[in-house]
Amino acid sequence: MQLPREVIVGNGILARITEVVQRLGLAGSALIVAGPKSFEIAGKQVRDLLQQKGINVDTILVKTATSQDILTVEERIQEWKPRFLIGVGGGTKIDAAKLSASRQDIPFISVPTTLSHDGIASPLASVKGLDKPYSVMAQAPLAIIADTDIVAQAPWRSVISGCGDAIAKFTAVKDWQLAHEVKNEYYGEYAASLALMSAKLVIENAQLIKPGNDEGLRVLLEALISCGVAMSIAGSSRPCSGSEHLFSHALDMFKCPHAMHGEQCGVGSILSAYLHKAKWERIRASLKQIGAPITAHELGVTEEDLVKALEIAATIRPERYTIFHKLNLDHDACEKAAKATGVIN
Repeated sequence: MQLPREVIVGNGILARITEVVQRLGLAGSALIVAGPKSFEIAGKQVRDLLQQKGINVDTILVKTATSQDILTVEERIQEWKPRFLIGVGGGTKIDAAKLSASRQDIPFISVPTTLSHDGIASPLASVKGLDKPYSVMAQAPLAIIADTDIVAQAPWRSVISGCGDAIAKFTAVKDWQLAHEVKNEYYGEYAASLALMSAKLVIENAQLIKPGNDEGLRVLLEALISCGVAMSIAGSSRPCSGSEHLFSHALDMFKCPHAMHGEQCGVGSILSAYLHKAKWERIRASLKQIGAPITAHELGVTEEDLVKALEIAATIRPERYTIFHKLNLDHDACEKAAKATGVIN
Protein backbone atom coordinates (compact mmCIF):
# COMPACT_ATOMS: atom_id res chain seq x y z
CA MET A 1 0.00 0.00 0.00
CA GLN A 2 1.57 3.27 -1.13
CA LEU A 3 0.26 6.51 0.38
CA PRO A 4 1.48 10.11 0.04
CA ARG A 5 3.54 11.17 3.05
CA GLU A 6 2.74 14.88 2.68
CA VAL A 7 -0.41 16.52 1.32
CA ILE A 8 -0.50 20.33 1.38
CA VAL A 9 -3.50 22.23 0.00
CA GLY A 10 -4.10 25.98 0.19
CA ASN A 11 -3.50 29.48 -1.16
CA GLY A 12 0.07 30.35 -2.06
CA ILE A 13 1.54 27.15 -0.64
CA LEU A 14 3.75 26.32 -3.64
CA ALA A 15 6.54 28.18 -1.82
CA ARG A 16 6.51 25.39 0.78
CA ILE A 17 7.91 22.87 -1.69
CA THR A 18 11.43 23.32 -0.34
CA GLU A 19 10.44 22.50 3.24
CA VAL A 20 8.55 19.43 2.00
CA VAL A 21 11.59 18.26 0.02
CA GLN A 22 13.81 18.75 3.08
CA ARG A 23 11.38 16.91 5.39
CA LEU A 24 11.27 13.99 3.00
CA GLY A 25 15.06 13.79 3.04
CA LEU A 26 15.39 14.51 -0.69
CA ALA A 27 18.53 16.30 -1.81
CA GLY A 28 21.01 16.45 -4.68
CA SER A 29 19.16 16.77 -7.96
CA ALA A 30 15.61 16.89 -9.28
CA LEU A 31 13.92 16.58 -12.66
CA ILE A 32 10.80 18.64 -13.35
CA VAL A 33 8.36 17.12 -15.85
CA ALA A 34 5.92 19.78 -17.08
CA GLY A 35 4.06 21.05 -20.11
CA PRO A 36 4.98 24.37 -21.78
CA LYS A 37 2.04 26.15 -20.08
CA SER A 38 2.32 24.48 -16.67
CA PHE A 39 6.05 25.27 -16.60
CA GLU A 40 5.27 28.98 -17.02
CA ILE A 41 2.46 28.86 -14.44
CA ALA A 42 4.23 26.86 -11.71
CA GLY A 43 7.27 24.95 -12.98
CA LYS A 44 9.56 27.99 -13.13
CA GLN A 45 8.76 28.88 -9.53
CA VAL A 46 9.41 25.29 -8.40
CA ARG A 47 12.75 25.30 -10.24
CA ASP A 48 13.84 28.65 -8.78
CA LEU A 49 12.84 27.70 -5.22
CA LEU A 50 14.74 24.42 -5.36
CA GLN A 51 17.82 25.99 -6.92
CA GLN A 52 17.90 28.58 -4.12
CA LYS A 53 18.23 25.66 -1.69
CA GLY A 54 21.19 24.22 -3.58
CA ILE A 55 19.32 21.50 -5.47
CA ASN A 56 20.39 20.94 -9.07
CA VAL A 57 17.30 21.07 -11.26
CA ASP A 58 16.79 19.83 -14.82
CA THR A 59 13.54 20.32 -16.76
CA ILE A 60 11.86 18.31 -19.50
CA LEU A 61 8.74 19.60 -21.25
CA VAL A 62 6.15 17.17 -22.61
CA LYS A 63 2.98 18.07 -24.48
CA THR A 64 1.17 14.75 -24.02
CA ALA A 65 1.55 11.44 -22.17
CA THR A 66 2.20 8.92 -24.92
CA SER A 67 4.41 5.86 -24.57
CA GLN A 68 7.06 7.79 -26.57
CA ASP A 69 6.89 10.70 -24.09
CA ILE A 70 7.41 8.26 -21.22
CA LEU A 71 10.49 6.79 -22.96
CA THR A 72 11.88 10.30 -23.53
CA VAL A 73 11.48 11.15 -19.82
CA GLU A 74 13.05 7.81 -18.82
CA GLU A 75 16.05 8.50 -21.05
CA ARG A 76 16.51 11.89 -19.34
CA ILE A 77 16.30 10.18 -15.93
CA GLN A 78 19.01 7.71 -16.97
CA GLU A 79 21.25 10.56 -18.19
CA TRP A 80 20.62 13.04 -15.37
CA LYS A 81 20.17 10.50 -12.54
CA PRO A 82 17.93 12.79 -10.41
CA ARG A 83 17.12 11.86 -6.82
CA PHE A 84 13.41 12.60 -7.43
CA LEU A 85 10.92 13.80 -10.04
CA ILE A 86 8.35 16.58 -9.80
CA GLY A 87 5.29 16.40 -12.06
CA VAL A 88 3.88 19.89 -12.69
CA GLY A 89 0.65 20.20 -14.65
CA GLY A 90 -2.65 18.53 -15.33
CA GLY A 91 -3.37 14.83 -15.50
CA THR A 92 -1.22 14.01 -18.54
CA LYS A 93 1.95 15.71 -17.27
CA ILE A 94 1.61 14.13 -13.83
CA ASP A 95 0.94 10.74 -15.43
CA ALA A 96 4.11 11.10 -17.53
CA ALA A 97 6.13 11.88 -14.39
CA LYS A 98 4.41 9.14 -12.38
CA LEU A 99 4.98 6.27 -14.80
CA SER A 100 8.53 7.21 -15.80
CA ALA A 101 9.50 7.65 -12.12
CA SER A 102 7.93 4.30 -11.27
CA ARG A 103 9.77 2.51 -14.09
CA GLN A 104 13.07 4.09 -13.05
CA ASP A 105 12.39 3.41 -9.35
CA ILE A 106 12.62 6.96 -8.01
CA PRO A 107 10.00 8.93 -6.01
CA PHE A 108 7.91 11.73 -7.47
CA ILE A 109 6.06 14.75 -6.14
CA SER A 110 2.74 15.84 -7.65
CA VAL A 111 2.17 19.57 -8.24
CA PRO A 112 -1.22 19.87 -9.97
CA THR A 113 -2.12 22.97 -11.95
CA THR A 114 -5.59 21.68 -12.94
CA LEU A 115 -8.19 19.46 -11.28
CA SER A 116 -9.55 17.58 -14.29
CA HIS A 117 -9.42 14.07 -12.73
CA ASP A 118 -8.15 11.99 -9.80
CA GLY A 119 -4.76 11.24 -11.41
CA ILE A 120 -3.16 14.02 -9.33
CA ALA A 121 -3.05 11.66 -6.33
CA SER A 122 -3.59 8.13 -7.66
CA PRO A 123 -1.00 5.37 -8.15
CA LEU A 124 -2.32 4.80 -11.69
CA ALA A 125 -1.30 6.44 -14.96
CA SER A 126 -3.25 6.80 -18.19
CA VAL A 127 -0.89 6.69 -21.15
CA LYS A 128 -1.75 6.81 -24.86
CA GLY A 129 -0.09 4.30 -27.16
CA LEU A 130 0.00 1.33 -24.79
CA ASP A 131 -1.88 -1.85 -25.66
CA LYS A 132 -4.52 -0.92 -23.07
CA PRO A 133 -6.93 2.03 -23.42
CA TYR A 134 -7.16 2.35 -19.63
CA SER A 135 -4.87 3.17 -16.70
CA VAL A 136 -1.86 1.10 -15.66
CA MET A 137 -0.39 0.74 -12.17
CA ALA A 138 2.58 3.04 -11.52
CA GLN A 139 3.16 4.54 -8.05
CA ALA A 140 1.53 7.00 -5.67
CA PRO A 141 3.15 10.42 -5.28
CA LEU A 142 5.45 10.81 -2.29
CA ALA A 143 3.88 14.24 -1.73
CA ILE A 144 1.10 16.39 -3.22
CA ILE A 145 1.40 20.17 -3.21
CA ALA A 146 -1.81 21.73 -4.52
CA ASP A 147 -1.84 25.52 -4.59
CA THR A 148 -5.42 26.76 -5.03
CA ASP A 149 -4.15 30.12 -6.40
CA ILE A 150 -2.54 28.22 -9.29
CA VAL A 151 -5.41 25.78 -9.81
CA ALA A 152 -7.84 28.72 -10.00
CA GLN A 153 -6.02 29.98 -13.13
CA ALA A 154 -6.92 26.84 -15.12
CA PRO A 155 -9.88 26.82 -17.52
CA TRP A 156 -13.11 26.28 -15.56
CA ARG A 157 -13.93 23.32 -17.76
CA SER A 158 -11.14 21.31 -16.08
CA VAL A 159 -12.87 21.82 -12.70
CA ILE A 160 -16.15 20.59 -14.22
CA SER A 161 -14.31 17.51 -15.51
CA GLY A 162 -12.83 16.85 -12.05
CA CYS A 163 -16.32 17.05 -10.53
CA GLY A 164 -17.61 14.53 -13.07
CA ASP A 165 -14.77 12.15 -12.24
CA ALA A 166 -15.42 12.48 -8.50
CA ILE A 167 -19.21 12.02 -8.76
CA ALA A 168 -18.64 8.91 -10.92
CA LYS A 169 -17.31 7.08 -7.84
CA PHE A 170 -20.94 6.33 -6.89
CA THR A 171 -21.31 3.89 -9.76
CA ALA A 172 -17.70 2.66 -9.58
CA VAL A 173 -18.33 1.43 -6.03
CA LYS A 174 -21.67 -0.13 -7.06
CA ASP A 175 -19.86 -2.08 -9.78
CA TRP A 176 -17.20 -3.19 -7.29
CA GLN A 177 -19.88 -4.44 -4.89
CA LEU A 178 -21.57 -6.27 -7.78
CA ALA A 179 -18.30 -7.97 -8.77
CA HIS A 180 -17.85 -9.06 -5.15
CA GLU A 181 -21.37 -10.53 -4.99
CA VAL A 182 -21.33 -12.25 -8.39
CA LYS A 183 -17.65 -13.08 -8.94
CA ASN A 184 -16.42 -13.17 -5.34
CA GLU A 185 -13.91 -10.44 -6.23
CA TYR A 186 -12.03 -8.79 -3.36
CA TYR A 187 -13.99 -5.81 -2.01
CA GLY A 188 -12.41 -3.35 0.43
CA GLU A 189 -14.98 -1.59 2.60
CA TYR A 190 -12.59 1.15 3.72
CA ALA A 191 -11.37 2.03 0.21
CA ALA A 192 -14.97 1.95 -1.09
CA SER A 193 -16.16 4.22 1.75
CA LEU A 194 -13.38 6.72 1.03
CA ALA A 195 -14.32 6.88 -2.67
CA LEU A 196 -18.03 7.25 -1.85
CA MET A 197 -17.27 10.00 0.65
CA SER A 198 -15.45 11.91 -2.11
CA ALA A 199 -18.46 11.68 -4.43
CA LYS A 200 -20.84 12.78 -1.65
CA LEU A 201 -18.56 15.68 -0.74
CA VAL A 202 -18.77 17.07 -4.28
CA ILE A 203 -22.54 16.51 -4.60
CA GLU A 204 -23.34 18.04 -1.20
CA ASN A 205 -21.16 21.09 -1.95
CA ALA A 206 -22.13 21.53 -5.60
CA GLN A 207 -23.41 25.05 -4.89
CA LEU A 208 -19.88 26.09 -3.77
CA ILE A 209 -18.20 24.85 -6.91
CA LYS A 210 -18.28 27.96 -9.08
CA PRO A 211 -15.68 30.36 -10.52
CA GLY A 212 -14.03 32.59 -7.96
CA ASN A 213 -14.87 30.39 -4.95
CA ASP A 214 -11.72 28.97 -3.33
CA GLU A 215 -13.79 26.89 -0.92
CA GLY A 216 -15.33 24.98 -3.84
CA LEU A 217 -11.89 24.31 -5.32
CA ARG A 218 -10.67 23.01 -1.96
CA VAL A 219 -13.68 20.67 -1.72
CA LEU A 220 -12.88 19.22 -5.16
CA LEU A 221 -9.15 18.99 -4.43
CA GLU A 222 -9.73 17.10 -1.19
CA ALA A 223 -12.22 14.79 -2.92
CA LEU A 224 -9.81 13.95 -5.76
CA ILE A 225 -6.92 13.37 -3.34
CA SER A 226 -9.14 11.04 -1.28
CA CYS A 227 -9.96 9.12 -4.48
CA GLY A 228 -6.25 8.66 -5.14
CA VAL A 229 -5.73 7.38 -1.60
CA ALA A 230 -8.70 5.00 -2.00
CA MET A 231 -7.00 3.41 -5.04
CA SER A 232 -3.71 3.13 -3.16
CA ILE A 233 -5.49 1.31 -0.31
CA ALA A 234 -7.38 -0.99 -2.70
CA GLY A 235 -4.28 -1.75 -4.75
CA SER A 236 -6.29 -1.13 -7.93
CA SER A 237 -8.55 1.44 -9.57
CA ARG A 238 -11.66 -0.55 -8.53
CA PRO A 239 -13.11 1.97 -5.99
CA CYS A 240 -12.87 4.78 -8.55
CA SER A 241 -13.32 3.21 -11.97
CA GLY A 242 -16.26 1.08 -13.08
CA SER A 243 -18.74 0.89 -15.93
CA GLU A 244 -18.81 4.69 -16.31
CA HIS A 245 -15.06 4.67 -17.05
CA LEU A 246 -15.48 1.82 -19.56
CA PHE A 247 -18.09 3.97 -21.30
CA SER A 248 -15.63 6.90 -21.41
CA HIS A 249 -12.84 4.71 -22.82
CA ALA A 250 -15.26 3.33 -25.43
CA LEU A 251 -16.26 6.87 -26.43
CA ASP A 252 -12.57 7.72 -26.89
CA MET A 253 -12.29 4.95 -29.48
CA PHE A 254 -14.64 6.71 -31.89
CA LYS A 255 -12.97 9.15 -34.25
CA CYS A 256 -15.16 12.06 -33.32
CA PRO A 257 -14.63 15.19 -31.21
CA HIS A 258 -15.18 14.21 -27.62
CA ALA A 259 -15.23 15.84 -24.22
CA MET A 260 -12.82 15.64 -21.29
CA HIS A 261 -12.42 12.35 -19.42
CA GLY A 262 -14.30 13.45 -16.29
CA GLU A 263 -17.15 14.94 -18.34
CA GLN A 264 -17.60 11.61 -20.14
CA CYS A 265 -17.43 9.67 -16.87
CA GLY A 266 -20.17 11.90 -15.43
CA VAL A 267 -22.55 11.02 -18.27
CA GLY A 268 -21.45 7.38 -18.00
CA SER A 269 -22.36 7.49 -14.33
CA ILE A 270 -25.91 8.69 -15.13
CA LEU A 271 -26.36 5.73 -17.49
CA SER A 272 -24.73 3.24 -15.12
CA ALA A 273 -26.80 4.40 -12.13
CA TYR A 274 -29.97 3.96 -14.21
CA LEU A 275 -28.94 0.39 -15.08
CA HIS A 276 -28.12 -0.28 -11.40
CA LYS A 277 -31.64 1.05 -10.57
CA ALA A 278 -29.92 3.59 -8.33
CA LYS A 279 -30.57 7.35 -7.90
CA TRP A 280 -29.43 8.45 -11.36
CA GLU A 281 -31.61 11.59 -11.18
CA ARG A 282 -29.52 12.93 -8.28
CA ILE A 283 -26.28 12.38 -10.20
CA ARG A 284 -27.78 14.11 -13.24
CA ALA A 285 -29.07 17.06 -11.17
CA SER A 286 -25.68 17.56 -9.45
CA LEU A 287 -23.80 17.47 -12.74
CA LYS A 288 -26.25 19.98 -14.22
CA GLN A 289 -25.87 22.31 -11.22
CA ILE A 290 -22.07 22.31 -11.63
CA GLY A 291 -22.43 22.99 -15.36
CA ALA A 292 -21.21 19.57 -16.51
CA PRO A 293 -22.50 17.93 -19.72
CA ILE A 294 -25.50 15.60 -19.24
CA THR A 295 -26.39 14.83 -22.88
CA ALA A 296 -24.65 13.46 -25.99
CA HIS A 297 -25.02 16.90 -27.61
CA GLU A 298 -23.29 18.62 -24.66
CA LEU A 299 -20.47 16.04 -24.83
CA GLY A 300 -20.01 16.94 -28.49
CA VAL A 301 -20.76 13.43 -29.77
CA THR A 302 -23.54 12.10 -31.98
CA GLU A 303 -26.36 10.18 -30.34
CA GLU A 304 -25.50 7.20 -32.54
CA ASP A 305 -21.86 7.16 -31.37
CA LEU A 306 -22.91 7.48 -27.75
CA VAL A 307 -25.22 4.45 -28.01
CA LYS A 308 -22.46 2.49 -29.81
CA ALA A 309 -19.99 3.36 -27.03
CA LEU A 310 -22.43 2.11 -24.42
CA GLU A 311 -22.89 -1.09 -26.42
CA ILE A 312 -19.16 -1.91 -26.71
CA ALA A 313 -18.09 -0.62 -23.26
CA ALA A 314 -18.11 -4.11 -21.68
CA THR A 315 -15.54 -5.34 -24.25
CA ILE A 316 -12.93 -2.76 -23.15
CA ARG A 317 -12.11 -4.78 -20.02
CA PRO A 318 -13.88 -8.15 -20.11
CA GLU A 319 -12.20 -9.12 -16.83
CA ARG A 320 -13.57 -6.10 -14.93
CA TYR A 321 -17.10 -7.19 -14.05
CA THR A 322 -19.66 -4.36 -14.04
CA ILE A 323 -23.37 -3.81 -14.55
CA PHE A 324 -22.67 -3.77 -18.31
CA HIS A 325 -21.35 -7.35 -18.13
CA LYS A 326 -24.24 -8.53 -15.97
CA LEU A 327 -26.94 -7.11 -18.26
CA ASN A 328 -25.14 -7.93 -21.54
CA LEU A 329 -26.78 -4.95 -23.24
CA ASP A 330 -27.79 -5.05 -26.89
CA HIS A 331 -28.25 -1.96 -29.08
CA ASP A 332 -31.93 -1.54 -28.21
CA ALA A 333 -31.26 -1.78 -24.45
CA CYS A 334 -28.49 0.83 -24.73
CA GLU A 335 -30.74 3.18 -26.69
CA LYS A 336 -33.55 2.69 -24.16
CA ALA A 337 -31.25 3.56 -21.22
CA ALA A 338 -29.88 6.66 -22.99
CA LYS A 339 -33.40 7.87 -23.83
CA ALA A 340 -34.82 7.13 -20.35
CA THR A 341 -32.12 9.27 -18.72
CA GLY A 342 -32.42 12.09 -21.26
CA VAL A 343 -28.85 11.55 -22.48
CA ILE A 344 -30.28 11.26 -25.99
CA ASN A 345 -33.64 12.44 -27.31
